[in-house]
Amino acid sequence: MPLPNPSPRREVHQRSIDMKAFARDDGLFDIEARLVDRKPFPFFRIERAATVPPGESLHDLSIRMTIDGGFTVRAIEASSDSTPYSLCREAGATLAPLIGERVAAGWSSKVKATLRGAAGCTHLMEMLLTMATTAVQGVHGLKRESNDVPYDAKAVAGRMDSCYAYSRERSVVKVHWPELYRPPRPAPEE
Repeated sequence: MPLPNPSPRREVHQRSIDMKAFARDDGLFDIEARLVDRKPFPFFRIERAATVPPGESLHDLSIRMTIDGGFTVRAIEASSDSTPYSLCREAGATLAPLIGERVAAGWSSKVKATLRGAAGCTHLMEMLLTMATTAVQGVHGLKRESNDVPYDAKAVAGRMDSCYAYSRERSVVKVHWPELYRPPRPAPEE
């Protein structure tokens, strides 16, 4: 269902984020992300004498994170094809401390602790935070490629209360895993 019709408006910024997971021939996985920011009008940049034309990228950043089947980061690299300042291109080197870390519980905290503020690039950090879910979807999703069973009931049971649909109090659980369902708690009286 699409969003309802908006109030009258005009576009002032576009951010596109694209993420993909790849299974490599050597048994590792590449998780790639690209972030592109554009404006629909001309604008100035401090390091550029002429205005940036409408639709030209303010940011065009990419990351490739290589992980193994246990979700340990084996390699990480960044490319900054378009940045507000030429110095921004150096920020890719700040990702190196994440090599050897696991993309698992605590990943977001580790990324933020490593790259927050002047230690790294905000945009690269933002991409790395959500690359974790792309990694999980890619690696775990690949297990279903040659499996004709619709889901692993034990694995799904481990997801209970991890999101809105998997709440033990919701209809998805009541229908598919009735043994894990519990009736909603009454709302506290005010």
